[in-house]
Amino acid sequence: MTSALRTMLAAITALSSAIGFAQDAKNQGYLLDQNMNIVTSATTGLCVRTSDWTPARAVAQCDPDLVKKPAPPAPKAAPAPAPKKAAPKPAPTPKKEAPPKLLPQKINFSADALFDFDKAALRPEGRAMLDELTRLLKGAKYEVILAIGHTDRIGTAAYNQKLSVRRAEAVKKYLTEKGIPPNRVYAEGKGKTQPLTKPSDCKRGLSRAQLIACLQRDRRVDVDVTGTK
Repeated sequence: MTSALRTMLAAITALSSAIGFAQDAKNQGYLLDQNMNIVTSATTGLCVRTSDWTPARAVAQCDPDLVKKPAPPAPKAAPAPAPKKAAPKPAPTPKKEAPPKLLPQKINFSADALFDFDKAALRPEGRAMLDELTRLLKGAKYEVILAIGHTDRIGTAAYNQKLSVRRAEAVKKYLTEKGIPPNRVYAEGKGKTQPLTKPSDCKRGLSRAQLIACLQRDRRVDVDVTGTK
């Protein structure tokens, strides 16, 4: 064997050792070149397998169908829906205040119901009527309460004037005793100057009892209230 041949065989042996080393270092299933790259066939383009190749040593570059594909990542759980905000409660509709209740502007009390004839002392029935008036005024906003006494035409003007004032004062006194502020109640008398009957209503020739009965409407106490409830 010539020295040239021996040199060539030594080079081939060294190259084979290098290739074998690379083969062992990277993948023993495929033939590798000196740059550690898998050798492919010039005609088919397929990777060149070694005798050590097994499906377990397949790589995706050469045998993608044999390589176990990584399991797809688990789908991300959908984010929990944000809690729905409770719809704001509508503001309560303000209650409409009832319009102020108008108090009776004038209440007409029959003097015969409040007092005995020709008297100024309140009868029990009269006190009961005024109790109902104070109940009506309870909680009311009022400015002035005016008690006005009236008489019929029997008797002199001076006498009837005094009688009408005494009856108005009796009504005022009772109302203040029931809690009406004294500075809100006024009393005055009109005597026989403002009758409700006409002269023709009670004709001449009537007896005194008949005349008294006929003039009953004139004997009264009017209570005027200014305010609202």
